[in-house]
Amino acid sequence: MSSITELKDSINTKTLNLVLLTVVTAGIYAIVWMFLNTPKLEKVASKKIADNTFLIWLAVCVGLGGALTSTGEESLDIIAGLLTIASWVLYIIWSFRAKSALQEYALTEHKVDLRMNGIYTFFLTIYYINYCINDLPEAQRKQQILSGQEPKADNL
Repeated sequence: MSSITELKDSINTKTLNLVLLTVVTAGIYAIVWMFLNTPKLEKVASKKIADNTFLIWLAVCVGLGGALTSTGEESLDIIAGLLTIASWVLYIIWSFRAKSALQEYALTEHKVDLRMNGIYTFFLTIYYINYCINDLPEAQRKQQILSGQEPKADNL
């Protein structure tokens, strides 16, 4: 069995840094983060989340939606709005797939009942997934205490 910190260590991104870098780069960093970390999450969880085609379409929707915004052409503004909505939907789909994979991984590999809020997953998408990945060792420690086991020092 692998250590519960394996996923956290391989992704190695603080949630605040993810949010700030996404804001500073106008959303580009979030897409790069997903491209880099989806394969890591899939490998550790042994569950498919999204293939490269899905992530490329997400990037296309975000990029074209941003590029066509405020062009002055009403038809292009409508298309930009539709592409932006499509990108939100793709973010939400990815987040719920990642949520499912993360919960299954925590339960099968580490016997941790990782409870993740669906509303947070819907509204905070990748930021909440990243937070939960970083919080896995703490969730395991809490569960060990509640079940009457002594928390192991190597999990912290």
